[in-house]
Amino acid sequence: MKRQPVESASIASIGYDAAVGTLEVEFRSGGVYHYYAVPREVHRAFLAADSHGRFFRTSIRDRYPCRRADQP
Repeated sequence: MKRQPVESASIASIGYDAAVGTLEVEFRSGGVYHYYAVPREVHRAFLAADSHGRFFRTSIRDRYPCRRADQP
């Protein structure tokens, strides 16, 4: 999945696979996580957010099932 770099203190890049609704978030700390069943509108709002970290905390984390990308 191709990720787009973003300006954020905590998030390095964001990717999205619209065919399956998977959001991929790369954190500056080095972890990459997949969030499942994320609507396209949420991805668009995430990219457009003034604060990607705040948007992630309020609208994505703990709202969608997730898994670290390097785990089965």
